[in-house]
Amino acid sequence: MSDPALVFLISSEAAGLMRISRRTLERMRVDGTGPRYIKAGPGKRSRVLYRQSELLAWLDRQSYGSTSEYRR
Repeated sequence: MSDPALVFLISSEAAGLMRISRRTLERMRVDGTGPRYIKAGPGKRSRVLYRQSELLAWLDRQSYGSTSEYRR
């Protein structure tokens, strides 16, 4: 089994894992509300990568037991 800290996903794979659109993930990246990401290379057009472990940790932080726990 692969170590999630060593597995890197491109945006479309990360969005698929999270069951959201790639565009939604991109918007979250611009807004600073989504999971941490890595820019692989210099410049604006460099590849965006997500560590699988970061995605899983971010999703875990979005977990709630009731609506009263949810804070914006």
